[in-house]
Amino acid sequence: MFSDTHFHFKHITDDHPGGAAFGAELLTQMTRNDALFGLDVGTRCDDLPARVQAVQESLDEIGDHNTHAKAQRMVCFTAGIWPDPDEIRDRYGCMETLRETIESFRADGGAFAKKLVAIGEGGIDHHWNPAGADGRNQDDFDQALYDGERELFEMQLELARDLRLPFVVHSRDAFADTMDCIRNVGYDCGVIHCFSYGLAEAKAFLDRGWYLAFGGAVTYTKKARMDAMTELLAYVPDDRILLETDAPYLAPVPLRGTPNNPVNISYTYEFIAARRNRTPAQLSKLVDKNIRDLFKL
Repeated sequence: MFSDTHFHFKHITDDHPGGAAFGAELLTQMTRNDALFGLDVGTRCDDLPARVQAVQESLDEIGDHNTHAKAQRMVCFTAGIWPDPDEIRDRYGCMETLRETIESFRADGGAFAKKLVAIGEGGIDHHWNPAGADGRNQDDFDQALYDGERELFEMQLELARDLRLPFVVHSRDAFADTMDCIRNVGYDCGVIHCFSYGLAEAKAFLDRGWYLAFGGAVTYTKKARMDAMTELLAYVPDDRILLETDAPYLAPVPLRGTPNNPVNISYTYEFIAARRNRTPAQLSKLVDKNIRDLFKL
């Protein structure tokens, strides 16, 4: 149970003093929980080889053969470019590198050569917080950078379409621009990661065929907004909902403020299941079916 459709495994192990051994503990616990799927998500055009190596180093720490095999089957990967200003400015070069990285990954014949299941995460981010981890500053975004961000997103959508892969969309405080880019490309296959909008926006994405993924941030909902959150979570159709951690970020309550990891997703399943009048096990079964459908497992 309790698949995780979005985490950053290398960040998790790099930030923990246990390193690969801690990663092995996480993978072992996920297999003991019978997790179907764990998706390691890319953010840089050339980060795929290092991310695969981080997972492999943790797998090598697992002594039990059956656990090792189950963990290796469970982990899949994406490749994509998060809308960082430097990548936006060098978007043509980054896209060329991304394509070359994917081609090399698929051709190398390694254990994960067939485990690239999506493009992303990429998209539009207009959450301005210069003091935050992302350092997003509205003053940095002149018209050229604003237009370039949209173009980088559309180029990645086109790549996903060419490769017949779903796309993992990062969209924060940018619904209109995100939807406009999707309409421009006309490719509606993938998931809106860490969905953070309201019911009207959910309907707009769902009407185009997108999946919506919810993470630990939903557990932060204040009492004044709980009715609206419950309405949103109950509205999303059974065949369009996914759950994720975005680990090492966005740890759910009661772990908010601590480094997150995929094992913690059980709290998010419990929170969302209660608002959909399901048990966590029932919700997990639905999510796993959606994972198989979207990622063609």
